Amino acid sequence: MAHQDGRSSPETVLLAFLGGAIGGMIAGILLAPKSGEETRRVIQSHARRTEEEIIERAKEARAALDEVIERGKHFVEEKRADVESAVRTGREAVKERMEKFSS
Repeated sequence: MAHQDGRSSPETVLLAFLGGAIGGMIAGILLAPKSGEETRRVIQSHARRTEEEIIERAKEARAALDEVIERGKHFVEEKRADVESAVRTGREAVKERMEKFSS
């Protein structure tokens, strides 16, 4: 992932940052001056909010995917019609040539 000039790639920097952020959050939760029960409630609440966000984003992604699929179907249908038209035109041209050479 490192570039040849000795610098780290943006992906490496991002992963390091995220790893540090997650590690810091975990350390902060574990070392916070709260009771175990209170800490568990905080973690549970955060997990619930995160789950709701993930579900909402999954719904949004599904809607976007459905839209892309519909556009893809429309595109394929248009191209299929174009190909059918081209084949029909080609057959007519061949038929005309055959008739021209036959007479």
